[in-house]
Amino acid sequence: MTDPQVAVFMLGSFIVIIMLGFPIAFTLVAMAVGFGYYAYFDADRQWRTYDGLAEGAGLFETVGEWFQGFLNNRVFDLLVNQTYGVMSNDVLTAVPLFLFMGYIVERANIVDRLFSTLQIAARRIPGSMAVAALITCALFATATGIVGAVVTLMGLLAFPAMLNARYNTSFASGVICAGGTLGILIPPSIMLIVYAATSNVSIVRLYAGALLPGLLLAGMYVLYVIGRAVVQPSVAPKLREEEVEGIGVARVVVMMVTSFLPLAILIFSVLGAILFGLATPSEAAAVGALGGIVLALIYRALTWERLRESVYLTVRTSAMVCWLFVGSWSFASIFSYLGGEHLVAEFVTSLDLSPLTFLILAQIIIFLLGWPLEWSEIIIIFVPIFLPLLAVFDIDPLFFGILVALNLQTSFLTPPMAMSAYYLKGVAPPQVRLAEIFAGCMPFLAMVFITMAIVYVFPQIVYWLPNLVYG
Repeated sequence: MTDPQVAVFMLGSFIVIIMLGFPIAFTLVAMAVGFGYYAYFDADRQWRTYDGLAEGAGLFETVGEWFQGFLNNRVFDLLVNQTYGVMSNDVLTAVPLFLFMGYIVERANIVDRLFSTLQIAARRIPGSMAVAALITCALFATATGIVGAVVTLMGLLAFPAMLNARYNTSFASGVICAGGTLGILIPPSIMLIVYAATSNVSIVRLYAGALLPGLLLAGMYVLYVIGRAVVQPSVAPKLREEEVEGIGVARVVVMMVTSFLPLAILIFSVLGAILFGLATPSEAAAVGALGGIVLALIYRALTWERLRESVYLTVRTSAMVCWLFVGSWSFASIFSYLGGEHLVAEFVTSLDLSPLTFLILAQIIIFLLGWPLEWSEIIIIFVPIFLPLLAVFDIDPLFFGILVALNLQTSFLTPPMAMSAYYLKGVAPPQVRLAEIFAGCMPFLAMVFITMAIVYVFPQIVYWLPNLVYG
């Protein structure tokens, strides 16, 4: 078996193993070390280790010499270097800080205030509760970037309220599931930080490029909700007169100032500081984390228990991302050293694809990978396989990254492994069936594909803001 064939076997084995349910990060590390030991094995060097072993040496000397010979392989140096590289990566420093900001905001009871305010502000719009839920999801998802947290919390706050207002169960389910995924696209997004670290694309240009597509997708969701409520009022009944009676403009303004405005200022201050070069992503994330603590103090929601939970969850999630990077970069290095990357490039080039065909094929593969895998594994493990091919087809990594970010919305909405649906099912009333939640996700899935098509046909949606700000 040739080295490139071993690389392909390595990739196939990895896919099979993770399908069996083994932890992905440690599977990557184990396979990188195992196949890397084979790739870097030098028989002559290995046996030279034993030349100095004196005849008649004791057991401990023999075992020690054998162990030294075993470690005399460059794969262990590779693993150490990759670990150091991840821990010292400036871009990845922003990840735990943004996560901490999100967890603090989540536990400060800001979201329930925000939803109530937006619900009242949008009370005259068809499907007002669904519109309020989508906007709340978008803001909260932007602050946290954690889909599970957003869907779960909004499933506890907004979903029962919509059901009590006689909203169609599938329709309400789709709103919560789709709205909760927006945080991995709209800046400041953790996913975009991870893609930037993987592809070496400027994170500030990525943020600028993702802003309009993210708002476009959120706008498509809102338009669908309003249109559906107009065409089919039974899915989203209007609020009763007694529910909106007596609510004046002054009250709405006060509520917006006390709930919507503080969180919006925090998010846009952090994002603006990054986009306009006033701070690095790490510095802006640190300010965001401090701002989250200040908001929690203002709302008198910061307790020692909540602070401890936020720190614990931040450390746990950050460790998961870091070990995924360590395993992924080590795995990719061995895969490339064995010639797997060259083999894949040769195969794709031999197909004589057009740039559009390659782009569609890559997005279809990423879409299918979204069924069994989460976005982090796809970005860290599989997207790097496509990155060297972008230059062959003259595709900008920035544009490719935005399409991937849009595409990964589908990984949370597509049965049978639609994680948003499972998050919602976990907190939904018992009578809500999983099939109803899946059905509600389908129209929003169509909105994602339509948005991807619009972005491809009009690429200036991606390039306008980066070119305006950075030239």
